[in-house]
Amino acid sequence: MKKFFLGFLILISSSSFIFIISYFNPGVSLPLVPSANAQIENQENLSWFSRAALDFYFDINIIRKADAGYVAIFAKNGKIIHATAKGMADIDNRIPMQTSTRFRIASMTKPITAVATLILIEEGKLKLDDPIEQYLPLAKKIRVALPDNQMLDNEFITEPLKRSITIFDLLTFSSGAGYSDSVDNKGQSKLANLWAQNDVYEGLGSLEDRVNKIMQLPFFEQPGEIWRYGWSTDILARIIEVASQKSFDQFIEERIFKPLEMTQTNFLSQENKDNKIAEVYSRNGAFNLTLVETPRSNPLDWTPGSSGLVSNAEDYIKFALMLWNGGIYNGKRILSSESTSLMSYPHIQSGVLSNQVDGMGFGFGVGVVVNAEKTILTDRDKDFFWSGFYGTNFFVSPETGLVGVIMSQNQPPPASPWPGSFGVFIAPAFAFLGL
Repeated sequence: MKKFFLGFLILISSSSFIFIISYFNPGVSLPLVPSANAQIENQENLSWFSRAALDFYFDINIIRKADAGYVAIFAKNGKIIHATAKGMADIDNRIPMQTSTRFRIASMTKPITAVATLILIEEGKLKLDDPIEQYLPLAKKIRVALPDNQMLDNEFITEPLKRSITIFDLLTFSSGAGYSDSVDNKGQSKLANLWAQNDVYEGLGSLEDRVNKIMQLPFFEQPGEIWRYGWSTDILARIIEVASQKSFDQFIEERIFKPLEMTQTNFLSQENKDNKIAEVYSRNGAFNLTLVETPRSNPLDWTPGSSGLVSNAEDYIKFALMLWNGGIYNGKRILSSESTSLMSYPHIQSGVLSNQVDGMGFGFGVGVVVNAEKTILTDRDKDFFWSGFYGTNFFVSPETGLVGVIMSQNQPPPASPWPGSFGVFIAPAFAFLGL
């Protein structure tokens, strides 16, 4: 028994020694990302153990081929305090991940669309209670499918809108618009199948063409009834074009990307072959990653409001720090503090991501923690966040002052209810534990 105990102590001691040596200096050099404002003093870094544990966690995931690689950047009270990059952006060509590596950020486009909308609201060009037919006349003809997908002669029985869909409904994902993965918590419905057959990301056409296509489908429910993940922000993007009299990509470039110096952020449709993006992989059984040659959401000829942006962690944390800092970053004001507060307020208190996690509400384009005790992750009440289909995630924690961006590139298997890499959702826990 004594020999067993001695051997156990030696094993633990040896393992601890190897861990300390291997992760003596965890992370990489901090990227040259300005603080949220010039008055911010130096901030204490995360604890060594949390930084080492984060790198170890990423390494284990890469070894077991859960993901090809990761980039993570964290800020505390407006100042970058930690960064790490692990694994490969391109396995075949041996291109390593760096903090400057660019990713398809997919649905992390949505908060940017929400900010663009709020800019126009502040300028008086839009109002939260505006009926959307004021900008999109075809919206007057939107009809809503009756409950339980009632049909007659193989057509959905529909009714007219009981009230107009508003800008507020679109911002809070309560417009009744769905998309191909809307499952009504009952399995794939006939109406969801119809939306899948008319996937706005398929085929050719401009943003206007595709939004017109959306508005001809039967909506899932009357506006304001429930939170539903879908194409509401694509409709918003088209409204932004009409209200600003500029293309959507031009508006967000001029009003968000240029002021924030997000020089590595643009739409896939604006990419060229010389500007490398991290490759997308997918898990194909245990210890096996397969290159995805044609990613599922790949808008190469238009500029959606729900997806389609390419960015990197260095760029996106500037956007996140702007939200943390009440709408201003590095001397450039994008939004008023009132607007950022409105964006991060849980206007929808329940039914958000209900098939994935409890305790979540929804603001304007972002999820908001309304009950941290019920969520499965390490977070605080009033934290807000959003993620992307291929395994990208950002969060802002007002209580702790912690802001983070974590990125990978992993297309989930068809049956998975989760977007991309699960590792990007676990990673913030190491940062919170290191405060």
